[in-house]
Amino acid sequence: MQFTYDNLAKDEVLKIENDNYKHIIKARRHKVGDILAFRNLIDKNIYYYEIFSIDKRSAILKLKSFEEKIIDVKKQLHIGWCLVDPKTVEKELPYLNELGVKTITFIPSDYSQKNFKLNFEKMQKILINSSQQCGRSSIIDLHICKSLDEFISLNPDSYMINFSNKRVDDYKDEIKTVIIGCEGGFSKAEVENFNDQKIVGFSTPLILKSQTAVSAVASKILI
Repeated sequence: MQFTYDNLAKDEVLKIENDNYKHIIKARRHKVGDILAFRNLIDKNIYYYEIFSIDKRSAILKLKSFEEKIIDVKKQLHIGWCLVDPKTVEKELPYLNELGVKTITFIPSDYSQKNFKLNFEKMQKILINSSQQCGRSSIIDLHICKSLDEFISLNPDSYMINFSNKRVDDYKDEIKTVIIGCEGGFSKAEVENFNDQKIVGFSTPLILKSQTAVSAVASKILI
């Protein structure tokens, strides 16, 4: 782990317990006097704490120093992801966070199943764990939109990933916001109502799953 997340990181005294205690003291076997890095993922600072005391259920740490340390990709990418199975989303989130995706907005679309319900608290925990591992000084911002029409009205410069002779590679420097379909893709009406000049695709004849497409486009644009 590159750092440990604690929402109270920046306080002069930090008490760790529960999962952080188990990981730092029980698993990693840190001792009194060791210096550990923490982030609160609110500001861009990294905080260095010294372990002051350890008991059976918790440990007390004291702040030694801190510095602003931004670790993130330079380009910002906003993905509008038409709703898919939450399990699929949860599995894909760590990879998208590592790639540096800035924002994901989930969108109900014509082919989305109507009974899907996203657990934002669980997804945030997944993202925090991902940033602890990869060192990113932030996590993906997660949002939900009422409809595809609303998303497009709020993000008029959006591109759509679909079958097209225009390639993502040729527009990757222009794409700031991109819409990915759910399983089954977009309906005929959704495609016809979109600006066809901003529909781009991949140079493959194969049909990609939604989670494959979302990782592929993030990879092409961000790294």
